[in-house]
Amino acid sequence: MLFLSMLLMGGIIGFVGAGGSGVIITLLVVGFGIPIHQALAVALGSMAFTTLSGAISHYREREVVPLTGAVLGTGGLVGALIGAVLSNHIEAPNLSLFTGLMLLSSAFLLYLRIYQAEWLGRQISVREELLTGRRLYLYGLPVGFVCGVLSGAFGIGSAAYIQIALMVVFGVPLLQAIGTTMMIIVPISISGGIGYVLYGQLEPWLFIQTLVALSVGSFVGAKLTHLAPLPVLRFWIVALPTIGGSIMILFR
Repeated sequence: MLFLSMLLMGGIIGFVGAGGSGVIITLLVVGFGIPIHQALAVALGSMAFTTLSGAISHYREREVVPLTGAVLGTGGLVGALIGAVLSNHIEAPNLSLFTGLMLLSSAFLLYLRIYQAEWLGRQISVREELLTGRRLYLYGLPVGFVCGVLSGAFGIGSAAYIQIALMVVFGVPLLQAIGTTMMIIVPISISGGIGYVLYGQLEPWLFIQTLVALSVGSFVGAKLTHLAPLPVLRFWIVALPTIGGSIMILFR
């Protein structure tokens, strides 16, 4: 049942083009009664593999800013390890609440980006040129660190936060912000996963089932994306983290 459920979830994630790590955590915890710390470990471990392939693809298409990604990724690597350590000292009900709130906040940011793009553009001053030099390191390492702590502690990639930071603070264009975000998430998810492994929270068989099912399901789902109307895709990109976050809070 776990494998089949993750296969279906992978198909949905691939179909709508959303990360879905939060929904995976919700399904494992609420649907199958997996302890939340183990669910976070599985989500981060799976994310390391799925984002790596995406980052490589974006890099080949010149949709990555390597230096910016490396700086934020370095800060995120350290932050994710610390976040994972902190997470293992948080009681399960509280951790479920915090994870649910993180998912809802991510859903809200996605809603603004997708449905309120013009309003968001008027409220936020986007940097016109790429941030370089000393300021890149002064801003990039702390921003990456904070995103890493959030990801390591709550098992989600913080993609919405990273993308907005890249555009607003670091002057990365939207298309390159997407690819650079995937590059940044790779070291974050690897480091966070290692943090949970050190505490014995990664269950190998559970991880293998989840990774294989998600990979197969998302591959098939991605092939069907062109069949869906754009409004349907936009709706589910926001709906998935909203549903996942709400369930985590209500059933914690």
